[in-house]
Amino acid sequence: MRIKAWQVERDIRRSAVPLDRRLHPSSWSEQTAAEKGQDEMMFMLWESRVPGSGAPECLYRGAAQSMENQGFDESVAVSLIPEGLRLARSGDAPALRILTAHYLDALFAAPQDPLCSYLGFEHPVSWDEVLSRLPAAGTPQDEQPDSVEEKALTGWVGQLAGGAFGTAIEGYTGQRISEVYGDVRSYVTDPETMNDDVVYELAFLDAFESHGRGLTSQDIADEWLRQIPFGWSAEWIAIQNLRAGLTPPESGSYRNPYSDWIGVQMRGMICGMLAPGRPLEAVRLAHLDGVVSHAANGVYGGMYAAALTALAYVRDDPRVVAVEAAGYLPQGSEYAAVLHECLDMVTRESDVSSVLAWAEQRFEQYNWIHAYPNMAADTISLWYGGRDMTESFALLARGGLDIDCNAGLVGTVLGVMGGVPAVWADPIGDRLETYIPGKERLSIHALAERTVRLARGML
Repeated sequence: MRIKAWQVERDIRRSAVPLDRRLHPSSWSEQTAAEKGQDEMMFMLWESRVPGSGAPECLYRGAAQSMENQGFDESVAVSLIPEGLRLARSGDAPALRILTAHYLDALFAAPQDPLCSYLGFEHPVSWDEVLSRLPAAGTPQDEQPDSVEEKALTGWVGQLAGGAFGTAIEGYTGQRISEVYGDVRSYVTDPETMNDDVVYELAFLDAFESHGRGLTSQDIADEWLRQIPFGWSAEWIAIQNLRAGLTPPESGSYRNPYSDWIGVQMRGMICGMLAPGRPLEAVRLAHLDGVVSHAANGVYGGMYAAALTALAYVRDDPRVVAVEAAGYLPQGSEYAAVLHECLDMVTRESDVSSVLAWAEQRFEQYNWIHAYPNMAADTISLWYGGRDMTESFALLARGGLDIDCNAGLVGTVLGVMGGVPAVWADPIGDRLETYIPGKERLSIHALAERTVRLARGML
């Protein structure tokens, strides 16, 4: 019996022991100091460590895994992975270039099962197609949020606190995290606001400031080309596609095996913050942004994050927001079906430990950066966390996976809804660090004020 990429990835993830960040620093400065050369990037895609946590990663194996999720028979490509890893570890760049070319050829030449479940769902692409499938599209959008300035600030602080919390422990299972850290209810080390998530939100803000509500996906893509020197997974593919002259939505869909991953879901919050109390406008903006780097379910994940954030301005119950935001996803999509499956589970099950165990088994075939298992983790956190940021973050640590992205989303929603406790806000202060040239150090307060100023045109 042939072993599939997802089985290998699952076993590696379950066996990986977290690097104790109380003893070892992150490697963000090494990862983002400069644009990577082609050979350096090739080696990283075969084998690397997550900068904030040290978790092991083989992005090329993740590519095959994701294609398997979409019904492709990746057996030929998977058979080449052991040799790719051997060459990467030996440092034989010329041989690895050849092997990588053969691997990518096999990856994209793989046949897709016409009867696979993935093809049984709809994948609307254009905004008009998506809009026609949104159950909540006709819902009145005239709610006026109060205290927008305060909520924008606490939303940003919650997002950055969540990212700083999660970046030190992401990429591992909850069980392995607990073996090293126990029940995680605080930062495990001095928090860093540097990550590869927020840079795309900053680029979106610049595009929005220049073009307003009439901005296009190409306007956003132009800011990526202008500002962002380095990306990972789907964003890396998109940047290469954009530089090669492909425009959205092809930049997000062409030869992009990571198009259903978490990238838009991790950054959709800015769209909700620019449309507070107006979830339909928020998901429209998220769709514009999403197709730059993703397709189909990856885009819909960003729409969900945007709707959650927009609704948090005018609702006070995370459970209500989680359910209501589902109405802003296209009916017939796999993402919507998986979300409703998660909502059904949390609605009928009172024991969070049982739900966490269900989620681990249900999504074992998906990469730890895929949108689905992380959307499930967000749902569990919002449902059982009781508006308590510490409890909600602790649940995310128990769930493992892409914790910085998940805590960034949950932290935004809870921060907007009810503020950020001092234990999370004080350690990060007023400083956001990024790897965008010219934006290495930013004031969080100034960022919030700018977000409110730009959002005012919609109120």
